[in-house]
Amino acid sequence: MGKNNEQNKKDEQLEKFRTDDRGKKMTTNHGTKVSEDEFSLKAGERGPTLMEDFHFREKMTHFDHERIPERIVHARGFAAHGEFQVYESMKEYTRAGFLQDPSVKTPVFVRFSTVAGNKGSAEAVRDARGFATKFYTEEGNYDLVGNNIPVFFIQDALKFPDIVHAVKPEPHNEMPQAASAHDTFWDFVANNQESAHMVMWTMSDRAIPRSFRMMEGFGVHTFRFVNDQGEAHFVKFHWKPLLGTHSLVWDEAQKINGKDPDFHRGDLYESIEAGDYPEYELGVQVIKEEDEFSFDFDILDPTKLWPEEDIPVKIVGKMTLNRNVDNVFAETEQVAFHPGNVVPGIDFSNDPLLQGRLFSYTDTQLIRLGGPNFHELPINRPVCPFHNNQRDGYGRMTINKGPVSYHKNSLADNTPETSTEEEGGYVHYQEKVEGRKVRARSESFKDHFSQATLFWNSMSDAEKDHIIQAFSFELGKVKNPSIQQQVVDMYANVSLELAQGFAENIGAEIPQTGGSGVTKSSPALSQENTNKKPQTRTVAVLIAEGFDGSEVSSILDGLKGKGIQPEIVSDKLGTLKGADGAKVKVGHTFLTGESVLFDAIYAVGGSQISEKTHKDAMYFINEAFSHFKPIGATHHGKKWLEEAKITNSPGVVHGDDAQAFVKEFTEAIAEHRHWSRQLV
Repeated sequence: MGKNNEQNKKDEQLEKFRTDDRGKKMTTNHGTKVSEDEFSLKAGERGPTLMEDFHFREKMTHFDHERIPERIVHARGFAAHGEFQVYESMKEYTRAGFLQDPSVKTPVFVRFSTVAGNKGSAEAVRDARGFATKFYTEEGNYDLVGNNIPVFFIQDALKFPDIVHAVKPEPHNEMPQAASAHDTFWDFVANNQESAHMVMWTMSDRAIPRSFRMMEGFGVHTFRFVNDQGEAHFVKFHWKPLLGTHSLVWDEAQKINGKDPDFHRGDLYESIEAGDYPEYELGVQVIKEEDEFSFDFDILDPTKLWPEEDIPVKIVGKMTLNRNVDNVFAETEQVAFHPGNVVPGIDFSNDPLLQGRLFSYTDTQLIRLGGPNFHELPINRPVCPFHNNQRDGYGRMTINKGPVSYHKNSLADNTPETSTEEEGGYVHYQEKVEGRKVRARSESFKDHFSQATLFWNSMSDAEKDHIIQAFSFELGKVKNPSIQQQVVDMYANVSLELAQGFAENIGAEIPQTGGSGVTKSSPALSQENTNKKPQTRTVAVLIAEGFDGSEVSSILDGLKGKGIQPEIVSDKLGTLKGADGAKVKVGHTFLTGESVLFDAIYAVGGSQISEKTHKDAMYFINEAFSHFKPIGATHHGKKWLEEAKITNSPGVVHGDDAQAFVKEFTEAIAEHRHWSRQLV
């Protein structure tokens, strides 16, 4: 696909700042050629270093300042470039330019992240995930700063420092890292019950995604679309991954954190490098202004979602991530998102959490990125020109000419001048606002349990069991019995089945009454109803000397033809020979290629299997089976299935007909997990 003007502009802009040092002469940061980079300037060979060694001081000072303060939340992140195209004009709802013309490709930059952990923490932790998108539009940058969960813990931004302090490592011992399984978090939950709904999501499979590529994104807040006629609609934003929404299982996630703490970023990076570009469709839920109070929840409450069955998601466009960053620090770390970066046609609602974020994000970047000019960093610069009377400050890159830096003026003919709405000037939606100055919460925000019950009712039996086990694990780490009991009693208001399930597991008093009385469900909330595709899934091929070359070659080609990625695993690296002289190159050993790092297992074996290979393969297969993964076997590999006594289990495929095997195994892989094993 050819690039359009907007993409070219962004690439050309970034190109000015890219450099390749290979083959170049070394200089200082000011361009002076360096004659020596091994030894500092001294007063004699064994004498003291001299202050006049400007090269040493520049080099050491830069090194001393190479790290900027990490984000307080969302510190652990990874990002990629891409493009967005709208499917059809959204002119009926919004005047936003990037949502008008299906032929225009708008460049984007997307950063995914965990929330609680520090920059060095593992990635497959139980946590919400950030899903932040910067659109470089011709009208300025638009930032859709969301999460992979559509609701949040709190209703008012004033409490944001409290929830973050509670979930972070406890200050007296700085433990645990990147985890919510400790006393202060659950003490916050029990005593701030507006968190009930969000906690249901974080205890579900949504909090341990299979990959960034298989993760939904949500704008969380209620925004406004405003069209050319000044008509407004309330709107919520969704990102829907084309591969479907899929997750890890908890035991698997814990092992991945030890085996490969970079699992999610590695998956995203390698997929883009291989040309398997992650794709997400943008969806919007739209409510007319006159229908604001037509629902059994307040549409401005950030702890509430809009059920898709009541307010359908309209799919309006697609985003494709097609280029990795050139430098993680310069781009991923220095990118500055802000929900207040909007373009004409997108405006805010009175969601009190959103209102607070509109201050907090700018304030955060000022300390992180060293001053008010963070917008001039290449990754943050808009593709369109920007002109104003702001001047100076740390990190200023723009060289403003002329004496005028104020408005109004006559020396520059009163320029830069403002634009009318017809000329593209941003005009805030004129909403009537009146009332007393109060510190209060609307009565319509005070139902904390109905949607938590809605979420529970919407889960499959397997998902419900995972939620009970997640509560049991998290509260099993809590030391204070009072906090454990408070949480049990709180969630009895959501579901008696849920509360009784984890109360028994943690030794708390089991509640006998409870429930919210809500019987409604939303099938869209269950991952069982997501897209199920085999494309880009990785399959560990367990193989040994003496394999059937023609059979294996046919099956591997068949799997690749379905978009599946087989990777050879054996006892050592190098080349293996088949019984017919065929050769395969080994990519992983049993030491470096654990079962938790693959989506499925294909057991091949061979005629020359050592005792150690047999033992390692059996461990590989049994662990994958316990994680409900699809397992296939042909040739000698069928003996491994027989020994494991799983031959007739759901999601286990074996046979001698290569074509039939590929078809059945592909279908098993597309299912992601075979939960019926769990329920047997």
